[in-house]
Amino acid sequence: MSSLSQAEEARLKAQLQDAVVSCTERCLYQSAKWAAELLNSLPSADDSASVTDVDSPVPASSPPQTPNARPKDAAELRLEARETTKYLLAKTYFDCREFDRCAAVFLPSNLSKSFIYTQSSSPSAKSPQNGKSHIETPTKPAVTEESVQSLSQKALFLALYAKYIAGEKRMNEDSKMLLGPEDGGVTPNQELPGICATLEEWFTNLPQTGRQSQGWLEYLYGIVLAKSKNEKLAIEYLIQSVNLYEYNWGAWQELIGLLGTVEELNKVSSRLQQNIMTFIFHVTTSQELYQTSDQLHTSLSQILSVFPTSSFLKAQRALLHYHTKDFDEAESIFSEILISEPHRLDNLDNYSNILYVMNYRAKLAFLAQLASNTDKFRPETCCVIGNYFSLKSEHEKAVVYFRRALILDRTFLSAWTLMGHEFVEMKNTHAAIDSYRRAVDVNRKDYRAWYGLGQTYEVLEMHSYALFYHQRAAALRPYDPKLWMAVGQCFGKIGKVTSGIRAYKRALVAGSYYDAGVGSSFGSGDMLALGGGVLDPEVLYQIALLYERLHDMQECAAYMELVLAQEEGPDYDEGNSETGGGGVGVTATTSKARLWLARWEYMRGMFQKAMELANELCQDGVEVEDAKALVRDIRARIERDKHEGRS
Repeated sequence: MSSLSQAEEARLKAQLQDAVVSCTERCLYQSAKWAAELLNSLPSADDSASVTDVDSPVPASSPPQTPNARPKDAAELRLEARETTKYLLAKTYFDCREFDRCAAVFLPSNLSKSFIYTQSSSPSAKSPQNGKSHIETPTKPAVTEESVQSLSQKALFLALYAKYIAGEKRMNEDSKMLLGPEDGGVTPNQELPGICATLEEWFTNLPQTGRQSQGWLEYLYGIVLAKSKNEKLAIEYLIQSVNLYEYNWGAWQELIGLLGTVEELNKVSSRLQQNIMTFIFHVTTSQELYQTSDQLHTSLSQILSVFPTSSFLKAQRALLHYHTKDFDEAESIFSEILISEPHRLDNLDNYSNILYVMNYRAKLAFLAQLASNTDKFRPETCCVIGNYFSLKSEHEKAVVYFRRALILDRTFLSAWTLMGHEFVEMKNTHAAIDSYRRAVDVNRKDYRAWYGLGQTYEVLEMHSYALFYHQRAAALRPYDPKLWMAVGQCFGKIGKVTSGIRAYKRALVAGSYYDAGVGSSFGSGDMLALGGGVLDPEVLYQIALLYERLHDMQECAAYMELVLAQEEGPDYDEGNSETGGGGVGVTATTSKARLWLARWEYMRGMFQKAMELANELCQDGVEVEDAKALVRDIRARIERDKHEGRS
């Protein structure tokens, strides 16, 4: 992606301005905000104001006269002009959160008139038998084909989107207590079937009308299909939507949520028109799929050259560093974003996770205070405060705030996963499993929730279940050594030793992709991936133990020797200590390997070598008592051999 020419930049600016207006007209406020932020991150975003004099008859806010993305259909323009007053009324209802009233402006009401009339207002409704008013059963009039086809696409979208939001609102109101006995997490949106039927009818009749689709109704149909678990068809309509109108970020977000693998991303990308939005989509989806290659960083740098001050793109860069456990760089970028936009709450839950792992308690306290002062009732704010209480080991308070985040938004992924972590800390394994399961229901790409499920089932000693979930996590993060180590441990527990060895060796390969980090993804501080070519001694030790279970003592001894070799590192030179490879030094794991080797040499009759290893153990200060006992056994055996030799 090369830098834009002046004409291309002017065109991009006009398209983004149109996107802000178009999304706002359809009440897609999050997409409008995203487009407006991207527009203002263009280097020339403020140039037009300075060029136009305040005394000029041309308004300073008028967009440049550059060709737009696509000319509007003349038939659509006539329909929109005819509906102007009704549209303004419907939009004001939507903005006042009267969603059913908004939909009723363009679509038939669900209540029949006989349901409204009472005895006092309609004498004709009085029953001759007892004088009481007779209320007829309300009927739901079908949305006729003529009523839908006579509407502009903008009006139809607004009406159906209002019905969808009204259904979501009722669904949340009807949902049971969070993680309560009746909370199944599957409360349906009752408006989906009606919206789906209306849109199916509209798309079926579209070729006969001769009108051109604008992409907005495809976006809404994609949402409805995804909610109805028809994901394959949803992807098809979302691809159509972004190809027809590429600046609706909401459509891209829905598409990102439906892609679970890099293969699916590449398959979809081949069907998309190549433009700057496709480029941003590819980078964002790759980040969501935990891809962290140099090529991805280069692509992101190219986009940032077009939008140098975009907080959204900077946050994507920070998340890329977060996924590779480069917490210092990720924290630095989020800190810069916070300084430039102190009231921006997007991604603050991710920033608080980083501060939690780095144990930056003061910064996390400041972030919690800042977010609370900005908006107490945002899920991101609740997650930040929950992380702060978790860092203080006040896990009950942390759960309160994560639960509050989920009451505000039951699809907020971070809160489900983090609440699962807190329940693990509180030894409430069943609640932890429920939380993690809800997290993967929201987003199947959340490897932390899969890993959490595996860890929780390990606590319950259900190792076959744990293996399944650890494998799901490792498939999402194939270069995370901790996940492969968990897979290997589960294979060992269920008796599949050979598979366990393969998994541990995969952990060694994965570890070479990471430098020494601050800590693990869960803040435990374990360092599985070590820099400088040093292999993780714990992984090597576990491989050796599995070979011992296979009675392959030669391989076992070889891996035990490898464990000891990690103390000085691969490039250690006795003659020149300055060229040391930066090994791990003496650890509990290397001492256990040294003790095993000492016993192995003793069993083989190599008493001198066994004595050297045992004496080293006595000096290390680890496994000392076992080492001393072994030294006594070796000396006794040597003395006995000498005595037998004399006789």
